[in-house]
Amino acid sequence: MLRLAGCVAGIYSCFLTWGYYQEKVSTTPYGEDAQKFKFFIVLNLAQSLCAATVAFLYLTLQGKHLSRPSTSLTLKYLQVALIGVIASPFSYAALKHIDYPTMILTKSCKLVPVMLMNILLYRRKFPTYKYVCVALVTIGVSGFMLFAPLDDHKGKKGAATSSLYGLFLVAINLTLDGVTNSTQDQIFHAYKVTGQQMMCFMNFIMSVYMAIWLLSPFNSELSQAVAFCQTHPAIIKDIAMFSICGALGQCFIFYTLQHYGSLSLVTVTVTRKLFTILLSVVAYGHQLTLQQWSMVAVVFSGIGLEAYVKRSEKLQKMASASLATTTTKSEKVVQGSPTGATTTTTTTTTTRQRTTIVAPKN
Repeated sequence: MLRLAGCVAGIYSCFLTWGYYQEKVSTTPYGEDAQKFKFFIVLNLAQSLCAATVAFLYLTLQGKHLSRPSTSLTLKYLQVALIGVIASPFSYAALKHIDYPTMILTKSCKLVPVMLMNILLYRRKFPTYKYVCVALVTIGVSGFMLFAPLDDHKGKKGAATSSLYGLFLVAINLTLDGVTNSTQDQIFHAYKVTGQQMMCFMNFIMSVYMAIWLLSPFNSELSQAVAFCQTHPAIIKDIAMFSICGALGQCFIFYTLQHYGSLSLVTVTVTRKLFTILLSVVAYGHQLTLQQWSMVAVVFSGIGLEAYVKRSEKLQKMASASLATTTTKSEKVVQGSPTGATTTTTTTTTTRQRTTIVAPKN
């Protein structure tokens, strides 16, 4: 329990800071000319390089070495890294059509694609309460968008169209994240790698993918990003903080994913999104109506229900394991002793049940 609490604290502290700088870099203007940073592949490349470096240093300090993965494992890494590279731009593109709190709340629906991808790809089944949780989250997000105040400049139809397109982009991002998370689960089961090993290899391969794209002669994004940093040097610190917090947060993410599975991880990361929304509202002055706050409550009630039931199930399993360790005493009356006395032989049988937690994600 203390280990899980440490993971939760690490995820919260790193990703609340990460979310603050993500919104700052992606939505706020820099300099007197009020220019916005629009080079998100470069931003993701900086974070992936930082994450791969942090994971490598972590393994080195632990005295562990990166062994060369097998061919089948390498193919899995190539697959999951490619999906991760493709997924991220949809999230940033959505910010052109919806605000940051809306995107964060919508991403709380990550429970939906994670469950869906586990069902479709790996034929997993889930208990009824998880579907209830998904329904509450879906209703809450839909209501949040329905009660959003209209943009006077766009008008009712324009605002609705823009918001729906933004949600569509987030939905693509979530679906790809669901594939990524469920594939990571499958890698942990099949290959017994550690979270930091996966973090190092996956981010390194993602960096290679993005570097190939950015160094293409038909793509000028890298040179434009460098020029932007030269004319707006204040963004360099923000990108650095964004990358470092994301990298440290990923250490906690992969550790939690390895030891507790993707659904537990999603529960932790989704709950911190509530605090990310609150931080965004306070720091950047977003306006939410009372009805929207009520829909936020609906979303997190579904998440809270999921966490409560899972905790109850775990306590029940622990109680069952404790009861399984029993002492059975049988008395055998042995007749025929010289004194006619009864000899009692006590046989003690102890049954022990070993509970192994394996990783069953984004």
